[in-house]
Amino acid sequence: MVDNTLDGSQLTLGVRLHDDATFANFLGQKNALAAEKLKALSEDANLPVVVVCGDSGTGKSHLLQAVCHHAERSGLSALCLNLQELLPLGPDVLQGMESFERVCLDDIEAVAGDVHWEEALFHLFNRMLDNGHQLILSAVEPPARLAIGLRDLASRLQHGIVLQLALPRDEDRLLILGTRAERRGLVLPEDVSRFILRRASRHTGELLAILERLDESSLREQRRLTIPFVKSVMGW
Repeated sequence: MVDNTLDGSQLTLGVRLHDDATFANFLGQKNALAAEKLKALSEDANLPVVVVCGDSGTGKSHLLQAVCHHAERSGLSALCLNLQELLPLGPDVLQGMESFERVCLDDIEAVAGDVHWEEALFHLFNRMLDNGHQLILSAVEPPARLAIGLRDLASRLQHGIVLQLALPRDEDRLLILGTRAERRGLVLPEDVSRFILRRASRHTGELLAILERLDESSLREQRRLTIPFVKSVMGW
């Protein structure tokens, strides 16, 4: 849970963990082992840095938030932020984050190549290490392929634990849609799910946003989810 100001122990940036972004709710057989491994790694404070890699839609953001949920349930302080969203605040925003026992920073490529951000991230890593705390990052590419100009930072990341995620299969996406619909109390027939997959982006986050939009429209209009209804709501 976080705020807007940083005083060495608290950061308030209006960022909140999604209740359903947990390890238990992470679906997709292709990355199930990686998720279990990340859960175990996040329990080991002797591992100062872990990098989760994968294309957009593989579930990196979900897993970073899951780390924070898991940490908090274990009595640890945790923070999860997106570096792309932090850019307007400048690299000084990283000051004081080392007070959290687990810090998860999403989208490291957003600051790659920026000397000031790289230095700030390097110093944060060192402060986390001194405190015996753990830094978990996400990136599209493995650390060796990131355009990190600061050699010391590149070296730290490359010597950390790297977990590679694969893009989910269509069957995984159908499972995710069906499970999320069920949790909402929404009846989503399989033919409707497959229609959505054929017409929509394969990005998991965008699929779930479509499901939310359909849920709201279904409630408002008191209509069941059918292919004609989905077409009318989505303009397909």
